[in-house]
Amino acid sequence: MGIEEKLPSGVLLTSVEGLAGYMRKASFWPATFGLACCAIEMMTSGGPKYDLARFGMEVFRASPRQADLMIVAGRVSQKMAPVVRQIYDQMANPKWVLAMGVCASSGGMFNNYAVVQGVDHIVPVDMYLPGCPPRPEMLIDAILKLHEQVQQTKLGPNRLAEIEERETTALNALPTADLRGLLR
Repeated sequence: MGIEEKLPSGVLLTSVEGLAGYMRKASFWPATFGLACCAIEMMTSGGPKYDLARFGMEVFRASPRQADLMIVAGRVSQKMAPVVRQIYDQMANPKWVLAMGVCASSGGMFNNYAVVQGVDHIVPVDMYLPGCPPRPEMLIDAILKLHEQVQQTKLGPNRLAEIEERETTALNALPTADLRGLLR
């Protein structure tokens, strides 16, 4: 016989971490950050047909200080990379990044000196969304999967250690142009 049987009905038991995760997942505030054609699909997902407001994402924030989700929609040029990092650094903690489209994830078809071969070389990415461009349904699915990740996220020093480890991994990652597959 545990404490659950002694409590009156209607009382829920949970941890502070679990409750905080539930509240954070239900209130994403994405930053307005469209770089290329994927941004059109991102804007469509906020419209009446797909309605991101159902998931607590009514308004795309124009200020990074009011946002906690950066959706990098499209290719990132070398000139834009420092701006992406600055916006990421200005966002309030906790913060998450979603790489939308193949160009943001790996540089896509732009395998040249001017395009960053994956935004994960600049900021730590929590979710990758493939496609060229990905449909609004795919973006909503990725956001819902990110909701599940956020609900399981640790708080306090454990979260800081996790962030530092992911940022170090991202900054030390080998550029995709230097990767070698089985075929040479």
